[in-house]
Amino acid sequence: MDSQKKILVFGGAGFIATYLIDELLKQGYSVVASDISSIGEAYCKEQGIPYIPVDITKIEDFEKMKGNHFDVVIILAALQPANFSSANYQPKDYININVNGTLNILEFCRQNGVKKVIYGSSHRNTSGLWSKNRPIKEEDGRALEYIGEYSMFGISETSAQDCVEYYRANYYIQGIIFRLPPVYGFGPHLDIFKDGKPVKTGFQTFIENALEGKPLEMWGDSSVGRDIIYVKDVVSAFLKAIENEKVGGIYNITSGYSLTLREEVETIAKVFGKENSYPEIILRADKPHKMDSFVYDNSKAKAELDWSPQYNFEALLIDYKKEVENNKFGFLIEKRNQLFKENEY
Repeated sequence: MDSQKKILVFGGAGFIATYLIDELLKQGYSVVASDISSIGEAYCKEQGIPYIPVDITKIEDFEKMKGNHFDVVIILAALQPANFSSANYQPKDYININVNGTLNILEFCRQNGVKKVIYGSSHRNTSGLWSKNRPIKEEDGRALEYIGEYSMFGISETSAQDCVEYYRANYYIQGIIFRLPPVYGFGPHLDIFKDGKPVKTGFQTFIENALEGKPLEMWGDSSVGRDIIYVKDVVSAFLKAIENEKVGGIYNITSGYSLTLREEVETIAKVFGKENSYPEIILRADKPHKMDSFVYDNSKAKAELDWSPQYNFEALLIDYKKEVENNKFGFLIEKRNQLFKENEY
């Protein structure tokens, strides 16, 4: 590892970025965080992490970076429906933040000689492939759907990915795109916006009920499964990409495993249930659930990045429990509560 590399992280006060920056600093990298969160800025100052507030939609804000040299830029800044009420954000906002913002970052990189960009992206622009019932590979391409609350998000992220590829092809920037399924970890899984309204996640509901010894209800078909990944496995992929000078293009950073609803509930009951008191699990096939089903092939990341996920779901939960107890990144909860207050329906 070249510990002298200087890394700039956009969206630096976010969930994945917080875990990433913490590990980068442990590994000896020089790191600068950039975001628009006042809570995130206060946390970074408290931790001694250099922080530059930049609104990526405003090209003039990038003047704040003047005089800095960065070896790697990581893009984790995005507008997505789970974090903001659709009552406050419209289609043009997705284009402005996710496309124009990414383009502004890439142009900053071109003008300032940044040689590597790693873009963290969701998997939503492959939703049209989920029904194939087989692991989705990078070469399967994309299949957007044009209805639903995630459609404009998927459109904007697709355009942003194409911008990364354009700068990779034309300006000799090593562009790497990570396709991420739902990323689990301490911070974002208490509440989300669903159809514009705040709701408690099923994951959090199961944990709370298990801790209180209450029954856990599984709705609908409990054999439906989906691919999820732990935040620390995502972080390890970023570290691999930072040190690899040859790779480029898109990579599935996924578990490669379809975790069923039944497995999720039974494992939560095992890890979070009271000692000597396994919570009752009730199957309610009469009540439908809206859990999407998908799984991705991660063999390309294994072969080219020498990366593999290290956490199965039980190991994920055990580590998650420790993260909750030590509350090292408790500001993420404070930040999320503020976000929900600002975006009240």
